[in-house]
Amino acid sequence: MYEEIFCYEWAKQGISFKRQHGIPLIHEEIKLEIGFRADVIIDDIVLVELKSVESLADIHYKQVQTYLKLAGLKLGLLINFNVPLIKRWNS
Repeated sequence: MYEEIFCYEWAKQGISFKRQHGIPLIHEEIKLEIGFRADVIIDDIVLVELKSVESLADIHYKQVQTYLKLAGLKLGLLINFNVPLIKRWNS
């Protein structure tokens, strides 16, 4: 639901994005065309992972770091909608 609404709003603004974008995984001579799927990649610059969980765990941060590395991106945004204020940041 959150992804659908986000993508709808970005499309209304004319912002380029890829939804459920496959990220290949390459290991030695083995290449999996879709090793992982990023929720959204905006303008080929920002990777966005959307969650609705009790609390973010280390695995969620590691997931974003892995996706960034494999996609060749430097900027990622991890959003948890299951908090009173989305602007609450963890360090």
